[in-house]
Amino acid sequence: MSDKSLDPDIVRELASILKESDLTEIEIERDELRIRLTRQIEAAPIFYQQPQMQMAPAHQPMSAPVAQGGTVPAAPARSGEGTVSSPMVGTVYLAASPGSKSFVEIGQSVKEGDTLCIIEAMKTMNSIPSPRSGTVREVLIENAQPVEFGESLFVID
Repeated sequence: MSDKSLDPDIVRELASILKESDLTEIEIERDELRIRLTRQIEAAPIFYQQPQMQMAPAHQPMSAPVAQGGTVPAAPARSGEGTVSSPMVGTVYLAASPGSKSFVEIGQSVKEGDTLCIIEAMKTMNSIPSPRSGTVREVLIENAQPVEFGESLFVID
């Protein structure tokens, strides 16, 4: 290349090397000639799939039989004067810690303000107090179950 002209075959050869090697840039220098080739690779679009949330069956009494497959059949929705509903969305815990005794059990007498359960919402543990004095007739949720706002938790007569 003494005449300092650019040979198109060199450019084609470099382009071929660039493509075959999956490089984005190649540069050579001979004497006073310097050739640099670059290519832009368009990134394939990335599609994100939003995780599908599986809703737990609502209103599961603790004494309900376990159906085949390990799920507890859903109890009918409760409403009424003795029903205690969830004041928030979160995960309900029936005891202060794993292995501890439950805050309340069926047949137990409670006073207004006694802790019935804890609902974890946004990494904060919220004690759920009894709104009235009475006897716990039903526990409609299970430990570590996700609950929705307004979902029935207990029946206290």
